[in-house]
Amino acid sequence: MLDAVARLVAVADGNTLLVTHGNGPQVGMLAVESASDPVLDRPFPFDVLGAQTQGMIGYWLAQALANALPMRRVVALVTQTIVDLEDPAFQKPTKFVGRGYEARPPAGAEWTMHQDGPLWRRVVASPEPLEIVEIETIKELVSSGTIVVCCGGGGIPVSRDEKGILRGVEAVIDKDLATAVIARHTDADIMLLLTDVPAVLCDYGTEHERPIHSATVEELRAMGFAAGSMGPKVEAACRFVEATGRRSAIGSFDDAADLLVGTAGTSVVPATKL
Repeated sequence: MLDAVARLVAVADGNTLLVTHGNGPQVGMLAVESASDPVLDRPFPFDVLGAQTQGMIGYWLAQALANALPMRRVVALVTQTIVDLEDPAFQKPTKFVGRGYEARPPAGAEWTMHQDGPLWRRVVASPEPLEIVEIETIKELVSSGTIVVCCGGGGIPVSRDEKGILRGVEAVIDKDLATAVIARHTDADIMLLLTDVPAVLCDYGTEHERPIHSATVEELRAMGFAAGSMGPKVEAACRFVEATGRRSAIGSFDDAADLLVGTAGTSVVPATKL
């Protein structure tokens, strides 16, 4: 956590940060614990698990950022993301959560399981993120210069009925696609997608593998990337660039400052800016 925050601090000088984060390992662990807890009448649903992990990871990030940047205001905000209950993702769960098992399903678990390599893992629905409920509050905080940690794990999945009533939904949301939504609606100058590889790779896993330093939306979409790895990050970057005409970048956490200025990672740009 401290290493990650150190990279964020490197890009904070002169900039207002809006930080999102993943929660895959944590939400998977809590789901298993909840399913095996004899005190509970039923396991906690994924909207509740999402809220728990947002609070936990948001607390860690906000505290570490405030300690590193004592002159800056920092807040972690539990965030809800609107999804459509008619999204086809609910009929075909595909998002892996939690650890792998040698057989399916673990005793007593009423889960949908798919194979992930040699193991079986639980899958849940991952609908499209449509809207961030707290977006106006986030915009006000960002405009005041506050560093905001929000939309953890893609946000808590919720639906809104015809009367405007919000209700939690049993699903998980892709964090990168949700980040693109929030970046567009906060008028972000740039969206950085920080990961554990230095750049998007062309011909990944072959002898012709090579990093992509700069590409347009059209070029990246024509290449195709795996849904379980780089695909969501590439799609999120493309959506941001299409909607704003601004640059996005994908690359290593260690290179965050260089990604910001375009000297590292993969820059995703409009065709006219190449």
